[in-house]
Amino acid sequence: MTHLAPSDYDAIRLSIQVAIAATLLSLPFGFTVAYLITFVKFRGKVLLEVIVNLPLTLPPVVIGYFLLILLGKKSWLGSLLNDTGIRLIFTLKAAVIASAVVGFPLLVRSIRICMEGIDPQLINASRTLGARWHDTLLTVILPLSLPGLVAGSSLLFARSLGEFGATIIVAGNIPGVTQTIPMAIYEYASSPTSEMMALSLCLVSVSISLVVLFFHEVMAKKMVRKG
Repeated sequence: MTHLAPSDYDAIRLSIQVAIAATLLSLPFGFTVAYLITFVKFRGKVLLEVIVNLPLTLPPVVIGYFLLILLGKKSWLGSLLNDTGIRLIFTLKAAVIASAVVGFPLLVRSIRICMEGIDPQLINASRTLGARWHDTLLTVILPLSLPGLVAGSSLLFARSLGEFGATIIVAGNIPGVTQTIPMAIYEYASSPTSEMMALSLCLVSVSISLVVLFFHEVMAKKMVRKG
């Protein structure tokens, strides 16, 4: 810890900011997609599942390059955003989007597994009693999906902390702006005289990950007991 520089503290702060923002951004979409896959019958469900799980099989740099094409000024979306004064490429917002996309499948899978474990009789009982679909969603499905939400959020948060490949493509490695812990470690590792600096940040990264995983285990056990 004694080898941390002021820029390293910025990298730690930015990493936590990106992880929190990516998790909060992904939660409503992750829950919606998991609900659609689990409870709704429609054409193209298999295609949706394939698209959602695609980031698990693609190299992060490929995802980053696709995001660069999608959000760049030459694309229709990037041009539209640029005309409205919204700049994403090489900003912290791009790092958040990259982390959210890469970790999204982990969130959806955790919520979906939890939803698939819900007793169908509970859902049928609520509908028999006259509950509309949104009432059933809020009073039955959502509460029983909380363990999956917590587990998926923890995994996405941890994945965001370690995201490198996609982030460096769309956000770059700008100290104090987009340089997260993995970026700083990469920069230190490129210099033979910065070994201790890289090691210090590695220890910080391990410490944060351990705290997140410990929180995940404690919350999961508490919810199992309540269940």
